[in-house]
Amino acid sequence: MNTLESFSLNGKVVLLTGGAGLYGHGLASQVAEAGATLVLASRNTEALAKVAASETARGYSVIAESLDQGNEGSILALRDRLVSRFGRIDGLINNAVLRPMRNPDSPLSTWEESMKVNATGLFALSRAVGDVMAKSGGGSIVNISSIMGIVGPNFSNYEGTGMTTVPDYFFHKGGMISLTHYFASLYGPAGVRVNCVSPGGYFTGQDPVFVDRYNKCTMLGRMAGDRDLGGAIVFLLSDASSYITAVNLPVDAGYTAK
Repeated sequence: MNTLESFSLNGKVVLLTGGAGLYGHGLASQVAEAGATLVLASRNTEALAKVAASETARGYSVIAESLDQGNEGSILALRDRLVSRFGRIDGLINNAVLRPMRNPDSPLSTWEESMKVNATGLFALSRAVGDVMAKSGGGSIVNISSIMGIVGPNFSNYEGTGMTTVPDYFFHKGGMISLTHYFASLYGPAGVRVNCVSPGGYFTGQDPVFVDRYNKCTMLGRMAGDRDLGGAIVFLLSDASSYITAVNLPVDAGYTAK
């Protein structure tokens, strides 16, 4: 295999949780373009079906599946369906997230609700798919964390904008980085690699005051767009990164290093 071929995902079956949200649609396009047979999974199957249809119309292999990440039975059923259909799972992108908290004073029940998906569900899905990969002798799990799992919030960026940030997100994303290390160590002897990417702020039309403040915190002077995250994830899924595991890669325009 030459160098360029090693970056391809041709012949690989990749599961992407989410797929229609903040990062999901852009990721779906890029992973599909890299040649993978891509499975999109979440509770919002109607939205996923539209994404899958759009990518299929472009000539790529993308299907939509149902997944409730807060329910272990749903996780195991999806795993079994994929193994039955494809015989293996080569890649997992942990992208799904539930964000019921709206501010630091939200009811404690919203913290508990988010834990069910973003902590317990993340663990259950990673274990279920990781075990399949270990039995087959290889695979790659890529967790999508956040720079907010590395650094604390810069509240001055939000002043006067009506925007805020919430504590459960920091807890989950920081824990995801540590869980990456755990699973990388657990599954490494079986040839399964587990890595993490930590994106920076994603532009979705936020208050211009916030955007200007945020941009000044980066080295490239801008927030992320639809095509800024997928390259790193495709690399970590591909054979080009075959000696990389337990890494947390910031994709943040230098925010965490400035």
